[in-house]
Amino acid sequence: MDQNSFMRHAIALAEQNVTESGGGPFGAVIVRDGRIIGEGTNQVTGSHDPTAHAEVVAIRAACRELGSFSLAGCEIYASCEPCPMCLSAIYWARLDHIYYGNSKTDAAAIGFDDDHIYREIPLPISERAIPTDRLLADEALAAFQAWESSDSKIEY
Repeated sequence: MDQNSFMRHAIALAEQNVTESGGGPFGAVIVRDGRIIGEGTNQVTGSHDPTAHAEVVAIRAACRELGSFSLAGCEIYASCEPCPMCLSAIYWARLDHIYYGNSKTDAAAIGFDDDHIYREIPLPISERAIPTDRLLADEALAAFQAWESSDSKIEY
């Protein structure tokens, strides 16, 4: 399969998710060495999980397939430009390349507008829409100190 075929597969997953599952119009596939190793569709409403975007579902499936938390050497084909959460997940998974079909502007035109999140990210914590307060900072450091001194940690 070539790049267009992988993208067509992601788009087909998105369309199928709308017509057969009643889910959002998003699909994604993860490819390694010319082979799909994970795929996903938007499962937010059906699974009652706001993190179950197509890209995240595909990342989880690909990581299970490889038995690894790293998807270095892989690429993702998403039917739509990834939202801020999915983009972060893609970076954490260390994917090599992102291909997308619809833009975030296209998504906003049908009610999937992530612009408010993009605007929130660069704001100082004190200016964000969701109040955020730091608690028990000294106590929380204990977990970080345990990690730092652990001989069994797996860095990522």
